[in-house]
Amino acid sequence: MRDMKTDIVIGGVIFALAALAQPAQAAEKFLLDPTHASILFGVSHLGFSKTFGRFNTMEGAFTLDADAPEKSSVVVTIDAASLDTNHAKRDEHLRGGDFFDVTKYPTLIYKSTSVKQTGEKTAIVTGDLTMHGVTKPVPLDVTLVNAGPNPMDPTKTKIVAGFSARGTLKRSEFGMAYGTPLLGDDVEIIIEVDAIKQP
Repeated sequence: MRDMKTDIVIGGVIFALAALAQPAQAAEKFLLDPTHASILFGVSHLGFSKTFGRFNTMEGAFTLDADAPEKSSVVVTIDAASLDTNHAKRDEHLRGGDFFDVTKYPTLIYKSTSVKQTGEKTAIVTGDLTMHGVTKPVPLDVTLVNAGPNPMDPTKTKIVAGFSARGTLKRSEFGMAYGTPLLGDDVEIIIEVDAIKQP
């Protein structure tokens, strides 16, 4: 007669074999939906209020690995000249040599280097941000807002993942110290994006 210890070992082996028989879930690729993407920045104006702007042109790719979230990744490229603070003269100044110098540095690129899961739907994503010719790490607190079929798609085959992210950086560290400290050095980052799963 088998003892309980033997039954436990046999049961463990069967469970392990069953787990191995299940196909591993491959990492899934998503492309940023630029029509439902907002990348905003906010800077203190003379200590009275915060002025916000946004970038209107961007593209990006996400790789999501549900089985190993730490292997997920993101790359986003932003058109620097697409910045928009709802004030033409200020935008012209921001595109010039005192700030983004978009003729010399036409793009901003964010490329993740690590993903640390902090909750069921949250993670700290650290990535290298290249801006104004300078590359520095910038961590973002990221939340997976929702993922699933687009309810407006009658075929229910369009899979969407929505993300919300927050972070901060010091613009002086990227060679844009003009106007500090009257114009804030700390830049608030607010990101809200949809990404569409690729076949």
